[in-house]
Amino acid sequence: MKFKPLVLAALALATPWFAPSVRAAEPYQLQVILPLTGPAAFLGKGEQISLGLAEKVINDGGGIQGRPVQFVFHDDQTSPQVALQLFNDAIATKPAVILGSSLVAVCRAVGPIMEKTGPVEYCFSPGIHPEAGTYIFTASVSTLDLAHSLLRYYQRKGWKKVGLIFSTDATGQDAENGIKSILALPEFQDMQAIITTHFNTTDLSVAAQMEQIKASGAQAIVAWSTGSPIATIFRGMKQAGLDIPVATTDGNMTYEQMTQYKDFLPNQLYIPAAQWVVTDEKLLAPPVAKAHQDFYKYFNAAGRKPDIASELAWDAAMIVVSGLRKLGPDATPAQLRAYIAGLKGFAGVNGVYDFGKTPQRGLDIADSVVTHWSPQAGTWEVVSKPTGIPIK
Repeated sequence: MKFKPLVLAALALATPWFAPSVRAAEPYQLQVILPLTGPAAFLGKGEQISLGLAEKVINDGGGIQGRPVQFVFHDDQTSPQVALQLFNDAIATKPAVILGSSLVAVCRAVGPIMEKTGPVEYCFSPGIHPEAGTYIFTASVSTLDLAHSLLRYYQRKGWKKVGLIFSTDATGQDAENGIKSILALPEFQDMQAIITTHFNTTDLSVAAQMEQIKASGAQAIVAWSTGSPIATIFRGMKQAGLDIPVATTDGNMTYEQMTQYKDFLPNQLYIPAAQWVVTDEKLLAPPVAKAHQDFYKYFNAAGRKPDIASELAWDAAMIVVSGLRKLGPDATPAQLRAYIAGLKGFAGVNGVYDFGKTPQRGLDIADSVVTHWSPQAGTWEVVSKPTGIPIK
């Protein structure tokens, strides 16, 4: 497969994108592999937009030691097989870092070719859990910490009999293992997964599963899947007349989805998220509040409302660029890996990063909140303090 960028601005000279030596004034190109087509395009396109705005922020701030940054995008078509080929082609050019991709399954497929020897990969999926000390880093708050916050919120609200429904793909398997391990903690001894059901991501109906959950006496549901499969669950709940709280992964926190699903969204839809969604600055550390101001300023100027895709790409790009600014454009993968691994006190839109405390990620449960979708406000409203404690 020939490695062709989908978006590549023309350079003044006809220099290949992979040229190892360029003039100081020429762009420093960062290769980004995203699902720009296929089922996960709703994430990939949002991340592409976010990186376009981040590029402006970075270059307004001087780029990388005087060289403007240029993100170059490649489409993995939501396919682990396509992504693997694209990553292999990129690795052959000896970059310091590759950004992407967006899904658990894709990042798991490509991780083994980079985790021990590099280059740095900054995966945009919070659902992977890289081994400490490797070249793989991952964005935002872990899905495990998000689920922990959510279950704490459920518990404090008195919803202690929980119905679970998971997709059978990598995202669903990761969520099921994680959520059941959390429910097994002493903290949740008064809670019960009263029923666990499954569905295939290609299923057109989950009517049987919804009837089972309805009959179980569950007080709330956790439905952990992204994209069109979650729409199948929401439709199934509405058709079954099942009007109880339901929570899903923050991978569904896109305005496009909320608009597309508006006719059958649950009345009580909860989503745990990182701090990017917090609008009350009293709930944020001052440096995070400042990062929020800058983040929203650029999105507002572009006439866009940021959502999950925006934040997944934003902080990752800023962290990588902070390393390249310090190390210089000739930084090696090993130098960049060491920089990120030792980074502490970096204020992003998701919280204050400490990679010593939380290797490969930098954030933990203290950076998570629970939100409720408000059709009236047209956005997600924060209903918990950090770690999932309900706001009274």
